[in-house]
Amino acid sequence: MDLGLKDRVYVVTGGGRGLGLAAARELAAEGARVVLSGRTAETVDAAAAELGGPERALGVVADNADPATAETLLATARARFGTLDGVLVSVGGPPAGAAADMTDEQWLAAFQSVFLGAVRLARTAAAALGEGGVIGFVLSGSVREPIPGLAISNGLRPGLAGFAKTLAAEVGPRGIRVVSLLPARIDTDRVRELDALGGDADSARAANSARIPLRRYGTPEEFGRAAAFLLSPAASYLTGLTLPVDGGALYSL
Repeated sequence: MDLGLKDRVYVVTGGGRGLGLAAARELAAEGARVVLSGRTAETVDAAAAELGGPERALGVVADNADPATAETLLATARARFGTLDGVLVSVGGPPAGAAADMTDEQWLAAFQSVFLGAVRLARTAAAALGEGGVIGFVLSGSVREPIPGLAISNGLRPGLAGFAKTLAAEVGPRGIRVVSLLPARIDTDRVRELDALGGDADSARAANSARIPLRRYGTPEEFGRAAAFLLSPAASYLTGLTLPVDGGALYSL
């Protein structure tokens, strides 16, 4: 299937590593051009070089919590590549911890980067995109089922899913789509760090795999392909949805 991504332009936050980079790789492989943001120049520059260098990809140092980031990223995409077709909002997961243990400072920091930063970028993109544009969110299976030990994620991700659904209804008449992905155990640095929290990463991975119908973790490539499809013109009649990319781990309908 031709996804219709050739020479389309996307901004991908958190694009230097993890799920953001996984999505950017697949977009670039299908011919798209990408602006990648992340907090360190070394990370985003290396990712941009991997994806084809200045003609195909550009790394930008930016923090989603910074109110200026949204305008900076969209303006950079238009200045470098001449247009903008979509954004994918991916941010690192908030700190792990029990609900009773997380501090106000941890909640506020996570709210600024995970929640408000995502809302701000989506809102800014919605004003800038034309018909055929798309706004994507990388969320979590915690949108539908709280994950033990991830209290902040459990609190913030469902709210973002609600925002995304609301935005989809508002911008749909203008031909703009809004989609969300719900990854679970995808084999990234973040998931490996979570597996190691209990002191025995191998046992944690085995136990988690046993609860997944496909009996394994997903690969970044599998997540990236799902993201690239949803962001592409091939998914032109899909909006307002939350797509689990989890090997069947969510048992809710």
